Amino acid sequence: MVSVNAVYQTVLQIINKEQRGYITPQEFNNIASQVQSEIFESYFPDGNQLNRQNQNNTQNDTEFFNIFKNQNEKLYPFIKDLDFTYDITSPQATWTYNPVGLNFGIYEAEIYWMGDILSKYDSSLVGNTDPQASSSGGEYITQLVTRSDFNKITRSKLTAPTQNFPIAYASTRTVTPLETVGLTISPQPSTVTVNCIVSPITPNWSFQIGSRNQYIFSAGNSVDFQLSNTESSNIIIRVLKYCGIIINDPTIIDIASQETAEVQANEKS
Repeated sequence: MVSVNAVYQTVLQIINKEQRGYITPQEFNNIASQVQSEIFESYFPDGNQLNRQNQNNTQNDTEFFNIFKNQNEKLYPFIKDLDFTYDITSPQATWTYNPVGLNFGIYEAEIYWMGDILSKYDSSLVGNTDPQASSSGGEYITQLVTRSDFNKITRSKLTAPTQNFPIAYASTRTVTPLETVGLTISPQPSTVTVNCIVSPITPNWSFQIGSRNQYIFSAGNSVDFQLSNTESSNIIIRVLKYCGIIINDPTIIDIASQETAEVQANEKS
């Protein structure tokens, strides 16, 4: 992770060097959230591009210089196996993931992308009505289909899903104050685990007001950037670009934009 305090102090030192202005903690937090989202979301199109080079054997493949592997490793902290909870009170009796609430309205492990869905069957199936269900059970990858296909498949005796070949469809569920994912699965499993990519937690530079009305950093209530340490310079450059917009300094915007472009070109070359 990248220290949110280190980034903020570095940014302040740079923009204050020539007395070009000041960025408040609230302004910095808003910028930090935007910058982290931009970098995180860039991993996916960049990864696709680098994977094509990897498949064509057109890139370095030494231990520490495989750029596709290095790019992929940046996502490792966001890949998690999440346990879904059965909600019999919902309209379709769905399995739902409930994000864990942290301080100041921030939630941990909000789902960004779903991967494999693993449905486990055992002798204590929840509401199971599958005539082919066995007490031996097992854990099986569940095929994700559309709601329309789900209805067609489950209503046909020839294509009805079984424990060995379960199916599911996803829907949006509201878990106040967030929207999350609900899964309707057939046949009904006993437990559900989903391999997901989760969104990074929003960075936050928290503070207290000192005796002279100054901002004093509060480490215990702050949240660092969730990105790899290798992104430290990239984060600072991008934050500076947005700071230039706030303080209306085109020089900072131009320099930061050029630096960002050079970083991106170097990573993809």
